[in-house]
Amino acid sequence: MYQKGRAWIELNRAHLHHNVRLFQRILPKSCQLMPAIKANAYGHGAELIGKELHKMGITQYCVACAEEGVRLRQSGITGEILILGYTHPQDFERLRKYRLTQTVVDYTYGRELSAYGYPLLVHIGIDTGMHRLGEDSTHIDKIQKLWDLPGLCITGVFSHLCTSDGTSRKEQMFVKLQERRFLQVIKSLKKARKTGFATHLQGSYGILNGNLLHGHYQYARAGIALYGALSESSALLSQKYPLKPVLSLKARIACIRELSEGEGAGYGLTWHADKRRLLAAVSIGYADGIPRTLSNKGHVLIKGEKAPVVGRVCMDQLLLDVTKIKGVQSKDEVVFIGKSGEKEIKVEEMAREAGTISNEILSGLSDRLCRMFV
Repeated sequence: MYQKGRAWIELNRAHLHHNVRLFQRILPKSCQLMPAIKANAYGHGAELIGKELHKMGITQYCVACAEEGVRLRQSGITGEILILGYTHPQDFERLRKYRLTQTVVDYTYGRELSAYGYPLLVHIGIDTGMHRLGEDSTHIDKIQKLWDLPGLCITGVFSHLCTSDGTSRKEQMFVKLQERRFLQVIKSLKKARKTGFATHLQGSYGILNGNLLHGHYQYARAGIALYGALSESSALLSQKYPLKPVLSLKARIACIRELSEGEGAGYGLTWHADKRRLLAAVSIGYADGIPRTLSNKGHVLIKGEKAPVVGRVCMDQLLLDVTKIKGVQSKDEVVFIGKSGEKEIKVEEMAREAGTISNEILSGLSDRLCRMFV
């Protein structure tokens, strides 16, 4: 199969290495990266990214579910793989078979894991204010009792910051409150002689915004920023940290049509030519991960020039107005994310046009897109 035939993703190995080294310089030497390669490594391809990180000496990873962890193990990834989310008891055997580390989402779930009857590796989740997963940080007795449950091999304790990407004083104060709550739990555990576990609290924004004051953590869960993107554009962070985008998204022009003034195009004929126009049909659509909300308002790059999306984004194709692009023809490369000539579209820009965040755009990129390092 020709990998660049229809629509595909190109990955820049040098940019990934650059971002890893950048985070390693930011973090204390005692703190190791625990890359988040969940959601198919934010759309980049979990196996490809995992193997590359493994070559760089990374030994700690986190994913969302057991299925993701199993695929990494089957691709040859060793080291610790932490499942951040819930695993049904029917899948506890997979945790054991593939040596996956499961998050204890609360005390009741810890008892379910213990009842499995075989030793399981776990990290204890602590809810410090996000109110999603984790035992409440005020339930010190319950948290300590997890160490008394047979079969739980506790190797880590962590929490999740919910406002670390915010810039307001209120948001940053809540980060500090979460850290104080987390450190109080750690202090109580050590006082009760519960030891031998690693701690982690920061994600991408917790690292980049440097808003933790007191803790010394063994791991940091870099996610979206490790791939050279931010959830939303930030001139301040982009200037401070020269992250480099790892992913480019491209497709091919299938054919070109000439429309006369007044003719419509696409489902529902939501777009009409105001004069003679050239339209290009491109072999990519919302089944590949192009948001349908970009209908009649997104844009791409062809031969270093901008071309607007016209009409509705379809499942497998979309239309572009290429009237102003000289020499355009079928089989030409279309750039949705990445560089073409002197111009560049970053995923943050696509996300803004689509009314969402970069995380959703990247994680929504379909498995039918070929992925390759270039």
